[in-house]
Amino acid sequence: MDPPLAAVRRAVALALAEDWLPLGDLSASLVDPSCTAETAIVARADGVVAGRLCAMEAFGQVDPIVDVDWRAPDGTVVTPGTVVADVSGPLRSILTAERTALNFLCHLSGVATTTRRVVEAVAAAGASARIVDTRKTLPGLRALQKAAVRAGGGRNHRGSLSDGVLLKDNHLGGVSIADAVARAREQYPLRIVEVECDRPDQAMEAAAAGAHVVMLDNMTPDVVAGTVHALRAAGHGVLVEVSGGLDETTAPAYAAAGADLLSVGALTHSARALDLGLDLVRP
Repeated sequence: MDPPLAAVRRAVALALAEDWLPLGDLSASLVDPSCTAETAIVARADGVVAGRLCAMEAFGQVDPIVDVDWRAPDGTVVTPGTVVADVSGPLRSILTAERTALNFLCHLSGVATTTRRVVEAVAAAGASARIVDTRKTLPGLRALQKAAVRAGGGRNHRGSLSDGVLLKDNHLGGVSIADAVARAREQYPLRIVEVECDRPDQAMEAAAAGAHVVMLDNMTPDVVAGTVHALRAAGHGVLVEVSGGLDETTAPAYAAAGADLLSVGALTHSARALDLGLDLVRP
């Protein structure tokens, strides 16, 4: 579930440099360097926690002496008042790291919370479609956001352009679906080949050509249901993915239409930050 440590360290280092430059933390410099404190990261809203490693790394990079006792692992459901972590040590250091730690934690917990809502909405409808993310992520934070999606109960789509072949309409501007799928399978035999389809006939063509996944883009639930039925009736074992403006209100209908995968860009590009704060327990 955790993101790669290298990605965490790099992202946190850049964020701290952005906050420190050019003269450091002027406000915290006014605090007596001998002053220590006990603080707590507390949830102020319902949600799902994600970003633990980033928050801990922020405190650790500022001052290794700061002690962080994490109470809520990624994926934990919290309510207002839930203590996510206890943070103690030099008050100067805690204050300097506070905003960077919370920025990562609030944003990534927002991604996990948004994901959980979509996952639960589909499950409540009695459907088994899997919720997957997209590459619509913040530059430099993809690995962190995708880990947050996993914390929320979702799955990851491609992490990079090298992870698989996804043929969209612009790729198909000068080649047929059948030729593109054949070339992709020949050149990249160990990669999944997926074709984005705007019409049911394109999905049938892609499946017949040997695509592993067909993505039904911006179709209505009724059209998706009809396309899934046609694919199954033709004996194609292709996975069916649905995309295009999905959220917790629209996803259940598409899941009920028979989709195997629902790709939701909003998980990462439109997630609202979860409200978490750092409270002073004892100076």
